[in-house]
Amino acid sequence: MSGIAQNLSRRLADRAEAVCRHYLSNGRREGRYWLVGDIRNTPGRSLFVRLQASAKRPAGKWTDAATGEHGDLLDVIRGSLGLIDFADVANEARTFLSLPHPEPEPTAPPRRVLPAPSGSVEAARRLFAMSRPITGTIVETYLRRRCITFLHGTGNLRFHPRCYYKRDDGPTKEWPAMIAAVTDLTGRITGVHRTWLALDGSAKAPVDTPRKAMGDLLGSAVRIGVPENVMAAGEGIETMLSLRQVLPDMAMTPALSAAHLAAILFPPALRRLYIVRDNDPAGDAARDTLIERANAEGIEAICLSPALGDFNEDLQRLGMDVLRTGVRVQLAPEDVARFLRLNP
Repeated sequence: MSGIAQNLSRRLADRAEAVCRHYLSNGRREGRYWLVGDIRNTPGRSLFVRLQASAKRPAGKWTDAATGEHGDLLDVIRGSLGLIDFADVANEARTFLSLPHPEPEPTAPPRRVLPAPSGSVEAARRLFAMSRPITGTIVETYLRRRCITFLHGTGNLRFHPRCYYKRDDGPTKEWPAMIAAVTDLTGRITGVHRTWLALDGSAKAPVDTPRKAMGDLLGSAVRIGVPENVMAAGEGIETMLSLRQVLPDMAMTPALSAAHLAAILFPPALRRLYIVRDNDPAGDAARDTLIERANAEGIEAICLSPALGDFNEDLQRLGMDVLRTGVRVQLAPEDVARFLRLNP
């Protein structure tokens, strides 16, 4: 562990209970430990965090009895927020601890880096790397304006303050954007999806095409959560994040379009697929194709349909309680207890 990581880990351990209450909010304290389901903040009791140091064991260390995994509170931040890069984890830790963020150190003149071909996988990866987590940005503002407030585990979504936008026949402009990593089944980034936003995050940017994807996209998708034997797939990031407000522990796979939804690849362990449809002809065609593909691989396919045009419209116009009730009656009975969030 580097000196920076050691220092942050020690400072977090000094405030172990506060860290757990913030990042593992679905758990609770029992004696000298904080108990929760796993590092992703799933309700349960298999992961325990030591809150107080003893003669032999420091505070802030955790073990997941179900998996054998263990680590420190930096790992808790990484897992609960779905962060990928250590720099993002360190910045989040500094923010929590109210520490100043370091100034960039002077470096030697950088080597000239050749630009990646426009629209390529490499260009997509560079754009994602140049973006930052959404916490405290206008991406968070944009999502909250759409009543999407549960944002833990969304590390595949990032914010870029000045993302290039160009019409075929127009000049290049800059708009803030939500950048979503598009990954294959191994987690490798194969592309990104860009949603350009208004400067204040109140809506999408006033451009002709506020959503565009780039990279190698067929079969890949934006992935939120770790799929086990059950997951949900549908068209649109906002639609799937809306459903996640009432199914926070179910893995969600937003596809980039109806055509891409029909072609997504299935994780090997998948046994039940919830197909989240929009009320339009394109959504119906994608649903039919996906049901056929799933059944051919021995995967049970269940459709989830909104009351209005899509689940974000349901969330905004009908509210969380109506959304929850509408989803509940469409779930397999065993998945109600496993996934449905019963409290607001």
